[in-house]
Amino acid sequence: MIGSLGVPELLIIFFLIVLLFGAKKLPELAKGLGKGIREFKKASNQIDDEVREIADDKKSGDKE
Repeated sequence: MIGSLGVPELLIIFFLIVLLFGAKKLPELAKGLGKGIREFKKASNQIDDEVREIADDKKSGDKE
């Protein structure tokens, strides 16, 4: 979906964001977005680790 956006479309979107939120607010928004992405990745990794741990426990239980 994002791959179909070209440079002109991205520039228009960026310009609209600057108009809506103002240039002073953009760093704060970007910081919040970065924190959100970081938390999502952290939660995703924790779930992945738990699933792998359960799978490993299940495999070791089958061998016994």
